[in-house]
Amino acid sequence: MRAPMPDLLLTLALHLEEVLVLGAGLFALGLYLALSKRNAVGVLMGVELMLNAVNVTLLAFSRFVVSPRPLDGQVFAVFVITVAAAEAAVALALAVAVYKHRETVNIDELDMLRW
Repeated sequence: MRAPMPDLLLTLALHLEEVLVLGAGLFALGLYLALSKRNAVGVLMGVELMLNAVNVTLLAFSRFVVSPRPLDGQVFAVFVITVAAAEAAVALALAVAVYKHRETVNIDELDMLRW
């Protein structure tokens, strides 16, 4: 007779602290990208990474913290995803418009308010 296999879900269980460390790491990486890139698309990628880190944190608290409304984290995450999609669409449209006029998307070269 074989020994019983341990439950796979119990062996792969994550704790709240581990998920929060992951979210903090993603946020720090996104902040570094947003502050260090000269290209507008790179800055947008950093902002999107920070928003995804917020989603990871919201879902972690929704999963691990006992609440009378257990779906609050998921609802907020859907709102954050919606706002991130709208922000990306508007920012990329602005980047295309700036590129058509200035032929560059480098943030350092965009210092005049008038076109």
